Amino acid sequence: MEFMTFGLLLFMFSSSLCGANTEQLVMLKNKYILATIPVIIPTIPATNELSNMNNFVEQHSAYLWHITNDGVMGGKSQGRFLVEQGKATFTGNISLDNNGGFSSAFRTIETQAKGLETVTIDMQGDGLTYQLRLAVNLDGYRLSYKHEFKTVAGQRDTLTFTLADFQASFRGRHIDNAPTLKSENIREVGFLVTNKVAGEFSLSIFSLHF
Repeated sequence: MEFMTFGLLLFMFSSSLCGANTEQLVMLKNKYILATIPVIIPTIPATNELSNMNNFVEQHSAYLWHITNDGVMGGKSQGRFLVEQGKATFTGNISLDNNGGFSSAFRTIETQAKGLETVTIDMQGDGLTYQLRLAVNLDGYRLSYKHEFKTVAGQRDTLTFTLADFQASFRGRHIDNAPTLKSENIREVGFLVTNKVAGEFSLSIFSLHF
């Protein structure tokens, strides 16, 4: 709690003492007493409230998202990430040429508060299965943790995932002995789509927050 007094009223009181009669002094004294009663102003305790409500798909954040396609392995899939009209859209085309078949979008984020347990996305899919990916830096290596989620074409859903349920993955391989994912270690968020059938994909994200 924080206490404040009104210095201006005190100054007015001291300035008016000269020439004041008894009645005026009593009145001023009462004003002084009222003026010096501590005003209790509640202070907001430090919490994780601000950190866990960050939204990483707002309009101004579009340029922060980066695309990685299977072109790094010789594939021809294409993806892009758009932010417009109150939503973000991860969209593109999956190609199976040259053993390809995936596209991903990701961005770096600020350090999150310690002890957060879940991440929530409000999204609308196209019937495909996607991966929500959260990446950390572990001993100098980038390690991704993934959680798959199925979508229903044209249906908007809000999904909440427990961080402890994310599976660590490095270059497509599961890392069984990896440490449990913790919110304060997350450095990137992203989405990945991989499919054994060539074709277009589109995932709309209205919000993503811890």
